[in-house]
Amino acid sequence: MTTSNFGIIGYPLGHTLSPVFQNAALQYHGIDEVFEAWPTHPDDLVAKVESFRAEGFLASCVTLPHKQAVIPLIDELADTAVAVGAVNWIINDNGRLTGHNTDSPGFLRALTELGEFDPAGKSSVVFGAGGAARAIVHALKSAGIRSITIANRTLSRAHELANHFSDSSLKIESCELASHQMNKAVEYADLLVNTSSMGMDGGPAPDATPVNAKMIRSNVVAYDAVYAPPMTPFLKEVEKAGGKTLGGSTMLLLQGAVGFELATGKPAPVGEMFAAVKRATS
Repeated sequence: MTTSNFGIIGYPLGHTLSPVFQNAALQYHGIDEVFEAWPTHPDDLVAKVESFRAEGFLASCVTLPHKQAVIPLIDELADTAVAVGAVNWIINDNGRLTGHNTDSPGFLRALTELGEFDPAGKSSVVFGAGGAARAIVHALKSAGIRSITIANRTLSRAHELANHFSDSSLKIESCELASHQMNKAVEYADLLVNTSSMGMDGGPAPDATPVNAKMIRSNVVAYDAVYAPPMTPFLKEVEKAGGKTLGGSTMLLLQGAVGFELATGKPAPVGEMFAAVKRATS
């Protein structure tokens, strides 16, 4: 039973940090609300989303595995959600539900502001082909990236993602993980982004990494969408090679900041939100 009007759905939700920084933002603005985690099995998704139409309900963040499954259940999609093909926030406006995607601008802010990396004219490899990968490929394309290679365990999913975003302005390659094509792309890449579950605490392969230090350039920038643990096996290999690393809590928090502003109409206190996450994870 939902006891608040603001929260996050996903399944499972054991590692979510969203309540930590969202509640810090609510407290900063003196908003009398609590951001809750609502583990929602796929079988219960339809009923859960329908409950968001209730009077007074603000918004729900949406995470794995529901980012595409919620699309038929809501009334309208914002432009970025249409372009990405995934929803990570549902906003209630008097019973009408609109789906947004803030992963894309959240990632780009993390990369450019915190990572001081401008994707324009650069080459990149993205590991994984799920909802986070869609948002990141959209962000990189919009920022003028020169080339993207998508490497995924299931080649058909990599092809599908590449075809979705490829056009005359950007041809996106796709290949299997741990393939010769992937290794060559990694060798010349300016940016490496892991969106797979490799290295995730509690995931199927907590010790895995898509690359090792010998494969990558010393001046590479690497981003891991996994945020638990803060320093993943992938990022450790990049550091070993001399590259620059950014952890997934940055994208998580900045997409959440955009979502907070959509839900409340208040500016997100990003400094307070980062401080709350630091306290919770140190």
